Amino acid sequence: MRLGRTLPDLPADLLFEPDEWRAAFILNKKPVPRQTPTLNTVVRLIAQRGGFLGRKHDGEPGARTIWLGMQEIAIFVEGARYARQFNDG
Repeated sequence: MRLGRTLPDLPADLLFEPDEWRAAFILNKKPVPRQTPTLNTVVRLIAQRGGFLGRKHDGEPGARTIWLGMQEIAIFVEGARYARQFNDG
């Protein structure tokens, strides 16, 4: 949360696995970029899954909102990995 605020232009893959940041785009019905997005972009997408609206005067997402969003991301990633494993074997 704090890195997303202080160093928003860091690549997201420093803190998130590719499956995690891709899941943030998929669950928000956004096209998945070919290159790694910025940390701030992914944090905001995750926060949206936790209820963050991202309106002009809302400020930055908080820890609870990001935590709730990460729960959804984690469940989605676990399911996707299971499906991938199921299809491979």
